[in-house]
Amino acid sequence: MKHTFPAFLLLALAVAVLFSIVVAAIAFALARWEGAAVPTALSRCSITFAASLTLCLAVFTVLDRT
Repeated sequence: MKHTFPAFLLLALAVAVLFSIVVAAIAFALARWEGAAVPTALSRCSITFAASLTLCLAVFTVLDRT
């Protein structure tokens, strides 16, 4: 049984997005705690979100090929 069912893929994508949102929120909180301004903290937050989502999707891609 191959894991390419649409429901499984949507669930995996939802988990990756939620994980990335949590990581980005933590990055925002740490940046604000450090004393960074809100625009700087949002910039760090968005960069962290993009990086963690890219990493999650890359891992899913590698797992799907095996």
